[in-house]
Amino acid sequence: MDNTSNSLDLYAKVEDLLGVKEVAPRLYAHYLLFLNSINFDTLLDVGCGSGDFLYQMQQALEIPKVKGIDLSPLMISKTVKKGMEAEQIDLCDLNGSYDVITAVFDMLNYLDKEQLKRFFSCLKTHLNKGGFFLCDINTLYGFENVAVGSFIVDDNERFLTVDSDFKSGEYISEFTLFEKEGKSLNGSFKKSQETIRQYYHTVDEIVNVSGLELVNSNDVNLYEFEVADKMFLVFKN
Repeated sequence: MDNTSNSLDLYAKVEDLLGVKEVAPRLYAHYLLFLNSINFDTLLDVGCGSGDFLYQMQQALEIPKVKGIDLSPLMISKTVKKGMEAEQIDLCDLNGSYDVITAVFDMLNYLDKEQLKRFFSCLKTHLNKGGFFLCDINTLYGFENVAVGSFIVDDNERFLTVDSDFKSGEYISEFTLFEKEGKSLNGSFKKSQETIRQYYHTVDEIVNVSGLELVNSNDVNLYEFEVADKMFLVFKN
């Protein structure tokens, strides 16, 4: 199953094994720097994951109202445990509008071309006039040189393998997770297997489909390569 709640829940179980939290501060700094430069009262984070971004922005900026939405019930439960308001819902089914909407850690790359059009159509109904949409996307270099390959990690309770390839603008990751059941040394392992897909989008493609004004773009080097592996983008409604 591709990019369903099942695959997203599996990702939620192993996110801490993937090194995401270690590099996240470098990415969050771009968001914080911009948000600190504008006046706003409400923020919606689409694809909020475990709520780390929302929590850190709220701690730093004391935003009057923040909310996260995600399709994974496991992610939503993690966000709520951090004291953040969160709901398992599709953006298009959401009520209300916001001064700022964010989509953090390559969330847009999980959408194919048609899904991207639908996303922006729905986003504009929830973004206040004069409001800002902040996101980051993977660069072609990020897909081809950073993300491709095999990854194996074992923390004694979980054994994870990730095999990834990038062809014709599509990035496919095969996740296989073995979770230990019981506390005995000879305990059995539960196997879960899911496919997660991402899609390469150029900045120009996103600008054209968004119907919003691009007001800021910055290179992001999460993994300290000479070439940027991400782009940070700011749009105005």
